This record gives sequence, structure tokens and C-alpha cells, in this order.
Amino acid sequence: MDRVTVTEASQVAEARRYAVAGAHSIGFDETASGRVAIVATELATNIVKYGVPGEVLIGIYEDDTGTGLEILALDKGEGFSDLGSALRDGHSTGGSPGSGLGAVRRLSDAFDIVSRPGSGTAVMARLSRNRPAVSDAAPRFGAATVPLKGETANGDAYAIRERADGWTVIVSDGLGHGPDAARASEEALRVFRKHQDKPPAAILSAIHAGLSHTRGGAVSVARYEMETGILAFAGIGNVVGAVASGSVIKRTVSLAGTAGHAVRRIQEFAYPMQPQDLFVLCSDGIATSWHIDGYPGLTAAHPTLVSGVIYRDFARARDDATVLVVRGDAA
Repeated sequence: MDRVTVTEASQVAEARRYAVAGAHSIGFDETASGRVAIVATELATNIVKYGVPGEVLIGIYEDDTGTGLEILALDKGEGFSDLGSALRDGHSTGGSPGSGLGAVRRLSDAFDIVSRPGSGTAVMARLSRNRPAVSDAAPRFGAATVPLKGETANGDAYAIRERADGWTVIVSDGLGHGPDAARASEEALRVFRKHQDKPPAAILSAIHAGLSHTRGGAVSVARYEMETGILAFAGIGNVVGAVASGSVIKRTVSLAGTAGHAVRRIQEFAYPMQPQDLFVLCSDGIATSWHIDGYPGLTAAHPTLVSGVIYRDFARARDDATVLVVRGDAA
């Protein structure tokens, strides 16, 4: 994802430029790109008015709900005590016409927001090239992923493969950061796709063998089977997973080592997981102490929004950062 830090008004135009460029890269026409420009402008402006410092993250999404541009606006400002009023056209506490968030919601194909006084606001907007008819498909997964500040290559990478009985996911964190780390993670995903129907431990073993010509990294693979209600997990290094059931978090076990180089053993662990639970997988750019109990009900939000809140509150400044959030069953 592209990241734009927002601390003052001139950066609103930068967020808009990145968003429109992203829209053009996936074939948005001028009308659709115009919607993107308005949404990016309103979200960044909202940060300037109420939440500096903040960030706007811009990326591409593709899932059962469609394909398009995804924008996350994240701040640690005052937050809203009354979201209903904040989303109502004409409401303003900052001297503006007050149509910003209301306009964003109307122009977006998917929209979600969480806010709490004293804890800031997080907004997610998704826009597709051609506005789809209302879909019954519910979002199963979402992610926030950004490179270390100053880098253009992201050493983290993730993938999800949906199955008839659930899903299989991977997060890879290439050793260090920059282009060499990115190449290691790209190779990890290539091997993952080749072996994706195998159990997580077997997939991870294949990745370990396949990364020997790279600098290696930390890699975790998980599979959820809805019928059994079991999450199978295998990890090497500090890509850490957890099953979140409401405010209760059960963290998974990753074994020490570097995939592609030094690994003592690869072992698979099993964890119970209910359809309404979330599985969260974070690279080393996210503090292992992350939690979500500061936002009651957050587990019911769009998975991309959940990932954005965890990234905002627990990202470390010294590394690439990735948060992948997957719902047990989106049905």
C-alpha cells in the first residue's frame, strides 16, 4: 500500500494524487477516478481538521465482493463521541460545510468507520471501477501493509487462497527490508501458491527449501477448516498469529529460525476457531503486544478496518509492517 503522512493541508493533494494514480493503474475511467479523488480529499481533509498527525493508506483489493481501490484514513485525534452526527450532512465542528464523511460514505462501494473519544478515528472506503449492484458477499479478509518509511519496496507480503471448506493464508517477512527482502517474500509466495493444497507444515517446509537462494525471512502459514472449526498453524520466526474471539486473544506458536537458512524443526499446531472469530497475522513491524479491546465491537467491523486499527496503534517505526485479518466464515 502507498502511505501518505498527513500533518498539514498541503498533504491532502498528495493523498489525492496517490489515490487517483492507483485508480488509473487498474483501469478506472475519469468518472470513477473523480469519485476516488473526492473520497481521498475528504478523508485527508478530515485528518487535517480533527486528527493530525494521521496517515492515509492506499492499495488495491480483490475478493468475493469485487476488485477496486481501498483507502484507509487513520488518526489518533480527538475521535467522535457521536458517529451518527459526524456522518450526517451539515454536521461540522471544524467550520466546514460538514459533508465530508457523509460524502465519502455515499461515494464508496464499501464503507466502515470506528471512532472513540480520545482514541482517534479509522475510516475504510472501497471504490470499484464500475459501481456494482448490491452484493450479498461479505468481506472475509483484509490487510494493511506498508514498507519501512523511506523504502519503496515492501519486504513483507501476504496471500490468501479460499477453499470450499475454508481458507489458507501466508504472511512472509523478508529478512531486513528493501528490495532483497521483497524478493525473498515474493519467492515465499510463489512456493506457497505451488503447494497451497498441502497442510501448513508441508507448505512451510517447501518454502524453507525454496528460500535457500534468498536472504530468507520469517514465514507463517495457517489453514482454517469450517467443518472442524480448527485452525492449523505453522510458523518460522516472528510472524505472529492470533485467534481473536471478542476481546479474548489466543496467540499462536511460531518456532525460532529463519526460513531458507537456519531452522531446527517445523511443527504444526491446532487451535479452535469459531466462524465469527478473527485470525490475525502480523509481521515483525507490529508490536507483539497488540490487542483490540480498546474498541469494543471492533471484531464485527470490516477486516480491512480491523487491520488498519492494529497497524495504527501498534506499528513499529523500524521495519516493514503487515497486518492480515481473516474472518472464520464470511457467510
